[in-house]
Amino acid sequence: MRQVRRLLNWLWTTRNGRIVLAAMIAAAIPLLLLAGWLIRPLFFDTVVDEAFPLAADATIPEVLTEDEATVMMSAASKLEIEVEEAMPESMQAAGVVELKAGGFVDGDAFHKGEGTATIYQLEDGSHVLRFEDFRVTNGPALFVLVSPHPDPQGRGDIADAGYVELARLKGNVGNQNYVLPADLDPDDINSVIIYCKPFRVVFSTAALTP
Repeated sequence: MRQVRRLLNWLWTTRNGRIVLAAMIAAAIPLLLLAGWLIRPLFFDTVVDEAFPLAADATIPEVLTEDEATVMMSAASKLEIEVEEAMPESMQAAGVVELKAGGFVDGDAFHKGEGTATIYQLEDGSHVLRFEDFRVTNGPALFVLVSPHPDPQGRGDIADAGYVELARLKGNVGNQNYVLPADLDPDDINSVIIYCKPFRVVFSTAALTP
C-alpha cells in the first residue's frame, strides 16, 4: 500500500511523473473509445423495416394500385417455406419469382439468429435477397455474405468455398433488402452468412434451397 501511495505521489508531484501520467491518459483514450465501439452494439438494437422491393419498371396489374401491389408482395414474401401453393396470379403478373429460401440459425451458443432469407427475381430480371422477421445478436461491423457452401460452420468453411460480400448489415432487427450484383448467379448461392469482420466470427447462417 505504501508503494502505491509513493507511486501516486510521484505521478502527481514530479515533472517526470506528470509526463508519464499524461502519456498513460493519452494511450487510454483511444482504447476506451475502441472498447465502447466494440461493446455498445451488445446493448442496443438497430431496427430497420424495409418494404418489399418493386423493380423500377415493374408492370403493375391495372386492377391494383402501386400500394396494393407492394402490400401483396410483402405478404407473399412472409409465406412459410413449406407452403407448396402456387404464387397468386396477381403476384406472377407483377413479375416476382421466389427462387430459394431458408431460415437463419444460431452461429454458436452466444451468437443467435432467426428469421428467413429469400432470393427473389424481380420483373426486370434483377435479383434481391430479402430478410423477413430477422433478428441477430448485434455486434460491431456485421456484414452480409453469400456463399456456395451449403452449411458453413465457421470462417474456415467460408474461406474454402468462397463468398461474395453484399453489404454491411443494415440492422440486426427487421425486414431488409440486399440487391445481388448483376454478375452473381443465384444458382451459385447456397447460404447467407452474417459475419463480424473485427473478430472474424460467424453470427448466423441461413442455408438456401429452392
